[in-house]
Amino acid sequence: MANLRQTPLTCSGHTRPVVHLDFSSVTDCGYFLISACKDGKPMLRQGDTGDWIGTFEGHKGAVWGVALNKDATKAASGAADFTGKVWDAISGEELHSFQHNHIVKSVNFSKDSALLATGSNEKLVRIFDLNKPDATPEVFSGHTSGIRHVLFFRNDTHLVSCADDKTLRVWERASGKEVQKMEFPSIPSSLEVSRDGTVLTITHSNHVTFLDSESLNKIREFSVPTTVNSASLHPDKTIFVAGGDDLKVYKFDYTTGNEIESFKGHFGPVHCVKFSPDGELYASGSEDGTLRLWQTTVGKTYGLWKCVDGPQLNNEPLSPPKEVPAI
Repeated sequence: MANLRQTPLTCSGHTRPVVHLDFSSVTDCGYFLISACKDGKPMLRQGDTGDWIGTFEGHKGAVWGVALNKDATKAASGAADFTGKVWDAISGEELHSFQHNHIVKSVNFSKDSALLATGSNEKLVRIFDLNKPDATPEVFSGHTSGIRHVLFFRNDTHLVSCADDKTLRVWERASGKEVQKMEFPSIPSSLEVSRDGTVLTITHSNHVTFLDSESLNKIREFSVPTTVNSASLHPDKTIFVAGGDDLKVYKFDYTTGNEIESFKGHFGPVHCVKFSPDGELYASGSEDGTLRLWQTTVGKTYGLWKCVDGPQLNNEPLSPPKEVPAI
């Protein structure tokens, strides 16, 4: 297997940089991938092949954050038009649009899909009840700069957020208060809660830091050869991937921090990386406007990858259909 070459699947269709992505859990129809792009048009794809399913139309500005609920029936997006939107991921229809007073950078669903968390440049975290969309949202204040990312965690009893104020904060929903805070030497650029909920993965400057999700004690911290914009821990916690300003996607050993391999495929900085829910692939999104899907185990027959000898011919871009101009 050592002589097999990593052949990423290229997902085209966006016209501006891809800045964030999210996977659903594994459903009866496989799993799904959503991408946020500065073109204002989040796209839904089949997760294991990258095949385009649909585009959510309605934002009037760059989309900075996206989310899928567990069973991929709902999607959410946060954008520069000061709204957080919730979509029916099957029909593509807009279900809710929540007005904010500044750019919405991050969105996330609770496990039961009944709540939507948002983080914005207002320095606030909000929770909207999707069953009572007109109700006043829960609001959590304390950050002193715009929020980058917010996620439900600890079984939805808490939220975790990171912001341009160089802090990570944990919010308790029952009290509405900040209960933990951690400071970083530079702005945290990405935040991930592991599939089992036990580990937080944070990137900042050229470092990837792993924290215990209860105590926030540092489990490990490794440096990466570039300014790192995003990292993702494999569901079995043996490896993690990272991407950043040098255009490469890196794979590291989680125990030792040793680099296992790195791949250059993008033509611009890598803004986001994430493992699929089954851990068989990881997706990357870039300044170059594309997503790429990379095999975790090169040479394994999976999705569109077929284990064959000789060159693999499966790197054709997967694009949405072109618009045909009306005559």
